[in-house]
Amino acid sequence: MAENTTVTATEIAESEVEQVEKKVSSQNRRYLRPREMFAYLLTAFGQKNLNEFVNGNRQFFMISFLGISGKAYGVIMFLEMLYDALDDSLSGVIIDRTRTRWGKLRPYLMIATPIWAVAIVMLFTTPSFLATTTSKIVWAVIAIFAHNLGMSYFGVWQIMPFDITPNVNERNNLLAAQKFMELFGQLLPGLLPFFIDLLPRQTHNAVGMQDVYSGYAVIMVIISAATAIYGFFVMRERVPLASREQMKEVSVLQSFKIAFKNRPMLVLQLNYFLNGFKGIGASNEKFFWMHNAGALSYSSIASIFTGMPSYIITPLVPKMIRKFGARNLGIYAGLFGGAAYLTMFLLGYQPFARLNENLTWDTPEGIVVNLVYMTIMLTICGLPNSVINVVGTILQGDVYDYGEWKYGVRNEALIATVSGYFQKAANAINGLLSGVVISLIGYTAHKDVFGNVVRETDSGILRGFWFIFCVMPSLARFLYGISLIFFNVHGKFKEQMLKDLEERRLEAVQKVNAENAPTNTEE
Repeated sequence: MAENTTVTATEIAESEVEQVEKKVSSQNRRYLRPREMFAYLLTAFGQKNLNEFVNGNRQFFMISFLGISGKAYGVIMFLEMLYDALDDSLSGVIIDRTRTRWGKLRPYLMIATPIWAVAIVMLFTTPSFLATTTSKIVWAVIAIFAHNLGMSYFGVWQIMPFDITPNVNERNNLLAAQKFMELFGQLLPGLLPFFIDLLPRQTHNAVGMQDVYSGYAVIMVIISAATAIYGFFVMRERVPLASREQMKEVSVLQSFKIAFKNRPMLVLQLNYFLNGFKGIGASNEKFFWMHNAGALSYSSIASIFTGMPSYIITPLVPKMIRKFGARNLGIYAGLFGGAAYLTMFLLGYQPFARLNENLTWDTPEGIVVNLVYMTIMLTICGLPNSVINVVGTILQGDVYDYGEWKYGVRNEALIATVSGYFQKAANAINGLLSGVVISLIGYTAHKDVFGNVVRETDSGILRGFWFIFCVMPSLARFLYGISLIFFNVHGKFKEQMLKDLEERRLEAVQKVNAENAPTNTEE
């Protein structure tokens, strides 16, 4: 009888191990309902469009209409980085320890929305009581810092895929769908220049440029807030939360030490920082299209075509990664992008004017020729964008795996926090430089009697706009590719690392099941 009991217990234990292993490896169970996937993608769509609108127009609006200098704007953005260091630490701790009937993340989709909504409206309005330079700067500081505060907590929507399903395959599919959805992130912001350029403004009763920006900000906020609220009611959190007692057992100081010892993480953050210089060109591109080309709507016309390759390339990136590896593919993409932007700079923004003086941006035929030329060049420069976007996500996963392999601890949240510090530091420095370079080239906004910005004619300033538009993205792409050379998780080393991790995880599962197996007893 004892012998039979022993055999039966062993068989039960082996059966449980097999079932757990099968579940871990296959990830067959589906958790997400179609409505939840739709809600998350809709939230991503709303926030991507909102962020593109804010990041692409905030500097132009504040310098051109609010009336603060480029230097003042840059200093504010730099101070925002110092504020971020404290704000992110506090918000991260508060969010991690939040326990409600709706989960720890979902509540902030509702709580934070009024804060960033009001702040964004402030970013694109200039109340009449702002009569002095000091009052305008104070207004800008309040709006920018409030926007940052709201987004610090609202950023939980990006973590939702890791909590609404424990199924890795299901999560990855959702993230891939999000990346594709983000390709439509310029859809709504791209319409703004058409309203600015096509609506009549040369009368005292007409809608001015400033009013168009303010009205558009309100519309963008309503759309994004509505999608976020819908996401709150539809999505559910399913990953079990650690208890407060368990969280207290983890040494925060030790965790930070481990995170900063993670070499791939440090290399990837340096990579993000260097690639961030491209944002200097992007944040100032409105000045190029307005003053060098002559109309903001030209950028929207060009973007209709320049973004098309992304819809083709994005689905192909996984295949390219399997062939070349994520790290190597990132290097190739960076070097290609750097060379493409540099070539465009050397050719100039109206190269055919050297052959025919009528082919400038100031003649109808010149507009057509130069717009086609700029569209083609920007399309070539943008070919690596989809690759870099996907590669960054893959490499971030490699960072998590390396930390677990090297130190036996998987600290996604902590590494994400540390990564956030680096990225926001880069954004702050780039924000500072974005404003400073405008002041360095000597630009000051001039307006007509109706309050609309007048096109700049100084050749030196126009050359400065073109330099910022091309050379900064070129430098960023070159540095991006070069820095990835030092990312050591690739090739055979990565293959062996993943194999080791798989064996360790399997041993952990077997150990847990062995401890829970029925004990041998004699009756």
